[in-house]
Amino acid sequence: MPTVTIERTDYRDPRQQDVRVQSRGNAKPTRNRARFSSIPTASGAITRTAYAKALEAGLDVEPLLKASGLSVRQVENSDFRIAVKNQIKFLNLVADALSDEFLGVHLAESVDLRALGLFYYVLASSASLGDALRRASRYSAINNEGVQITFRESHKQISIIFRYIGIARLNDRHQIEFFVVTLVRICRQLTDRHLSPITIKLIHRRTHLPARLKSLFGCKVIFGSAIDEVAYRQPFKNASIGDADPYLNSLLVKYCEEAISNHRVGSGAWRLNVENAIAPLLPHGRAEMAEVAQRLGISQRTLARRLASEGHTFGEVLDGLRFDLATRYLHEHDLPTSEVAWLLGYQETSAFHHAFKRWTGKTPKQTRSAQ
Repeated sequence: MPTVTIERTDYRDPRQQDVRVQSRGNAKPTRNRARFSSIPTASGAITRTAYAKALEAGLDVEPLLKASGLSVRQVENSDFRIAVKNQIKFLNLVADALSDEFLGVHLAESVDLRALGLFYYVLASSASLGDALRRASRYSAINNEGVQITFRESHKQISIIFRYIGIARLNDRHQIEFFVVTLVRICRQLTDRHLSPITIKLIHRRTHLPARLKSLFGCKVIFGSAIDEVAYRQPFKNASIGDADPYLNSLLVKYCEEAISNHRVGSGAWRLNVENAIAPLLPHGRAEMAEVAQRLGISQRTLARRLASEGHTFGEVLDGLRFDLATRYLHEHDLPTSEVAWLLGYQETSAFHHAFKRWTGKTPKQTRSAQ
């Protein structure tokens, strides 16, 4: 393992920057600080990798950054943390500009894993793969506060589950695919074995996966799942890590514990949490308030109250999410309208047509023709 030099420096956080700006006016700084502390941020490694790729391709990057709520100064200074929603937006724009529908995968294939910093080294110095994945679960917020990683173990398998916190899962493909490929690479590099998962499950939908990417993963990839998960055979948790260093690991764990204490964020906007819970339930016709409340671990009454505090109702959130998803699905011309209706939780295609015309004034067929 390469020598690790740890420097105690203060990173620049966009949330703190916003607080200073607001404090110049009449607003109360304490109120602003509470509000901005709920914005999940990331170290920005993915954004910076995409930025470098865009520059290499000769793209005019500044308009893309501006449209994402970012600046050149933020991206070129690694001390700045970046809002996760801005990172997702930038990845989407770069992918469109490059016509690269698998941008997240391609970025993860080429990135130097050491660029993950403290997070990577605490995994690489662990004794076994199971220990490394447990640490990944505990310390993932150091690199990204908007995606919670959970390690689960059963008698047959171990798995890593990704859950979006305060960030809309609907808008993302590239960031989550970057995470998955990076996880697969880390497991292989740390153990020096070509470990392949049992399955990979992803919430977003794709109609195809190139043969090369199937070979990369070495397992079945299920899109349109109810969960984002990478599962391995249970015995793999005992795979030893060649660069294990218990003394270094103990030191890095202390730094990680200190770091995550500075990266605590709230649960995020309740509308986003509800949307993330609804999305995988729609195709199964189970997107009901009782089911969503149970998944979020609260009562229906509490859920209704928290949505109301943000000016929403459950029915409004459900309707809005269906509209957003319908707009996306109709761009996929190989997807029949009847299947779009099913994916949105409509038992009859006619019900979907009626709803879509209410939303847009057009039928799904007219919308596709215009595209």
